[in-house]
Amino acid sequence: MLTTTVFAGAAIALTSPALAQVAEPTTGTGLQETTEASGTGDDTIVVTGSRIQRRDLTSPSPIAVVAAEEFQLTGAVNVEQVINTLPQAVPGTTGFSNNPGTGAATLNLRNLGATRTLVLVNGRRWMSYDTNQIVDLNTIPQFMLQNVEVLTGGQSATYGSDAIAGVVNFNLRQDLNGAIIGGQYALTEQGDGARYDVNFAFGSKFADGRGSVTVYANYTRREPIFQDARAFSRNAAGDGCIVRGSTNSQTGIGTNLGGALSTCATRGGEVGLVPQGSASTPIATLPAITTGGAALGYVFNPTGGGTRAFNDPADLYNFAPDNYLQLPQERYLMGGYGSYEIAENITGYTELSFVKTSVPQELAPTPIGQALNLQIASPWFNDQTRGLLRPLDTDGDGYVTTNVNFRFNQSGPRNVDASRTAFRLLGGIRGDITEDLRFDVYYMYARTENQQFQQGNISRSRFAAATETEIVNGTLQCRNAAARLAGCRPLNVFGLGLADPAAIRYVTINSTNLERSDIRNFVGSVNGDLFTIGNNADAVAFAAGVEYRGMSASYRPDTFLASGDVAGFNAGQPTSGEYSAREVFGELNVPLLSENIVHKLELTGNARYSDYSLNAVGGVWTYAAGAQLSPVRDITLRGQYARAVRAPNVQDLFGGNSTGFPQAQDPCSDRGAPANRTEAIRQLCIANGVPAAAVFTRAVQPNAQIQANFGGDPNLQEETSDTYTAGVVFRPSFIPRLNVTVDYFNIKVQDTIATFGGGLNDALSLCFTVAQNLSNPICSIFQGVRNTATGAIGETSGGRNPNVLSANIATLRTSGIDVAADYSLPVDFSITGGDRSNISFSFLGTWLDKFRSTSVAAIPERETIGEGSVPIVPTLNPMPKWKHNARLSVSDGPMVLSARWRYFGGVEDRRLNNTFVGLVRTPQDPALFPNARIGAVNYVDLAAAFDATDKLQINIGVNNLTNQKPEVLGSLQEQANTFPGTYDVLGRDFFVGARLQF
Repeated sequence: MLTTTVFAGAAIALTSPALAQVAEPTTGTGLQETTEASGTGDDTIVVTGSRIQRRDLTSPSPIAVVAAEEFQLTGAVNVEQVINTLPQAVPGTTGFSNNPGTGAATLNLRNLGATRTLVLVNGRRWMSYDTNQIVDLNTIPQFMLQNVEVLTGGQSATYGSDAIAGVVNFNLRQDLNGAIIGGQYALTEQGDGARYDVNFAFGSKFADGRGSVTVYANYTRREPIFQDARAFSRNAAGDGCIVRGSTNSQTGIGTNLGGALSTCATRGGEVGLVPQGSASTPIATLPAITTGGAALGYVFNPTGGGTRAFNDPADLYNFAPDNYLQLPQERYLMGGYGSYEIAENITGYTELSFVKTSVPQELAPTPIGQALNLQIASPWFNDQTRGLLRPLDTDGDGYVTTNVNFRFNQSGPRNVDASRTAFRLLGGIRGDITEDLRFDVYYMYARTENQQFQQGNISRSRFAAATETEIVNGTLQCRNAAARLAGCRPLNVFGLGLADPAAIRYVTINSTNLERSDIRNFVGSVNGDLFTIGNNADAVAFAAGVEYRGMSASYRPDTFLASGDVAGFNAGQPTSGEYSAREVFGELNVPLLSENIVHKLELTGNARYSDYSLNAVGGVWTYAAGAQLSPVRDITLRGQYARAVRAPNVQDLFGGNSTGFPQAQDPCSDRGAPANRTEAIRQLCIANGVPAAAVFTRAVQPNAQIQANFGGDPNLQEETSDTYTAGVVFRPSFIPRLNVTVDYFNIKVQDTIATFGGGLNDALSLCFTVAQNLSNPICSIFQGVRNTATGAIGETSGGRNPNVLSANIATLRTSGIDVAADYSLPVDFSITGGDRSNISFSFLGTWLDKFRSTSVAAIPERETIGEGSVPIVPTLNPMPKWKHNARLSVSDGPMVLSARWRYFGGVEDRRLNNTFVGLVRTPQDPALFPNARIGAVNYVDLAAAFDATDKLQINIGVNNLTNQKPEVLGSLQEQANTFPGTYDVLGRDFFVGARLQF
């Protein structure tokens, strides 16, 4: 209870030393009765990042600790709501990720990617949800958390594969003795987006204290918000040239002048935000066929028959209102864990968990654009339209083939209900072998099954069949006899709402996709003390053990999706595979000096050998070495070097191989930018196999799409990373309860696994316009792929398909400084009638020195830090130079008042410093970008908690007190005209919660 707990007020316990004094904690908001770290029942504890038990919580690497009370003081019902606000984290997919999105919430440390962030619960691996073997944070019970430990940098020597960016360890509370019933409710100022959860937990000891058991259950519900519920996302926005003075103050969108941005000023306009609706509308459109242009030139009258000129932007379809801003969610979660002392100093333990969650997504009705064979005499057209079509009938058969764009509003929006069922079983035995030697053995099995039910997809082949008609005995029917037998009905899309419902049902396809992920994990370890060096109080300690991990996953798309005959959601290919790793590991902690020449000198080292069943990976070593030096008691210098790996996952290795036809521009054709038609590129194209006479002609690329092969590669090798950290911990004895840390980090990841070159179009551009050297690795997939007569790429052109598969080809690197501080001050003053109160402060900030990436090692690195910027990989989230979290709290008897300040620094458009001419970085004019720089954002959150009775606790609060709104972005956006995982999209948001404990 608040009245019996030391309330330090710093809900984010920012440094590992902050929890060193377990009896008198200096951090943690204190709504729990203890703030003990995960321990063994005596005075030893286990530090995340190590398997050695020890008597303090110091570490050669910085650890940020989030106390459980932070979730209460923010009204969070999912762990992502707190973890993603940490400066070390960059939002992955969240509850605002509609398109793109997966229905999961993922964790991404240092922006190195969710696949490179290892998630643990109680120090052990958690269950993954897909073929990428990523953890869905929705499966973790936030109401049962004791704390969350965040350790960035390579940790593969301790935990194995995937811990390249770092480790996040969610510790569930082990001290529950009694029952807790609680819940929270949150609602935005606009009265929408309700979120609530109801929780129950019970814990008890039995058999005279030899055993303990805890069970828990949760129900969570989140209501949807559509994008039209907020002014900033109501209208889709993009970059363009606008009429000066026409900008709408509510949305920032102006009247579009069209044309190139580079000539905007000379045409009397200014670069800004313009409507970015779609040319695929609920009324069919035709290209400018009378002039031979490629632009959409005509739109049909709503009543059908005739056409008029297409008006951009007035006729563009605003798809924003059809998309979720906040995704709905429904979750059932339950589980339990317990232990029993089966013999003296021998304890068996188990953990069980089950979760069922549903997170729908909704997109605008399916847009489609494809060539159709239209009957000129169709009653759908009047004479004016027939006059447009007739010149295209070169063979006189009464039919013309032309591109038609249409949006299937009559079939309703595209929906996908991503439902997920997951369970995890773990059992183990731990105990003492001798007084100084302990063991721990456990086995874990987890499975996640996903079902994605999609509505609103359209069959391209059926669409083509339903619009190719003939008139027989005065009756309009589908021309294809086989299609008629399959139920084809003529589909009139040439007007508003004119389609026969039966025809809509014929072309609309629902689909169900199934996905499964399994993990099997066995770990056996021993740890203990060996001997002491000199007069040291602490002994040399070690840990050693063996581990087995078996991973398998599968993705089974609907037959319709697998065929590729789909418009709506992306097609997919079946994927399945498995692999395993057998490992041995060891760790050593060596206290060299204690209260001697210096206060303390300690060395640490660990290593792991992993033998993978994958031939291309085989045996891999990972290792780490660190040191801590305290010349005096108040100051500790620390540092560590770590080598880590990530083995390729099932998707990387076995992703379904398929042939696709993506949109791409071959720089050797006339489809590339005119500025790239240089003599150097011409000679490069000739050297690559394009006939000299064909260079920069349509013959090289007759179609807008290029055929290529895509998928995983079973020959992938592991990613490797090198992490350096160095820092100082300052705990001055002359200022009790003050802890300050400053730590430098530097992480470089090599041979990162990604789609080769970022995809076919990017690979073509990088090879021919950036590298301009056929011996560069980025050009390797284009060797021997061209038709010798025309120079075209792809089997359909007589050449060979390039293999745009997963590859070990990219690099990532980042560096910066983490700053952390916490302080608490007891004061002899109370407004509630008590003897004293407590003021506490915590701070965690990150200064980002650099974040760089390449699509291939031989291409210049893309610098994504200027004043901060929006990177391209692995995610599109902004990365400012500086961001921080700070909290100030006052605890007074049964009451706590707390304020949090979240700061997110200014960022710049990634295109400013990532445009290359050849291999030369060419800075761009900021005037050519509507959001060249986005200003810093400050969020202020307030919360209060108090004991209503001895058993009832209540917490209330408001997040984003000043109602900060995101800036409207154009082409820079991720979705909803902003980055909804980074910037607050809800506005002022209220919450209330209660907990009854007995």
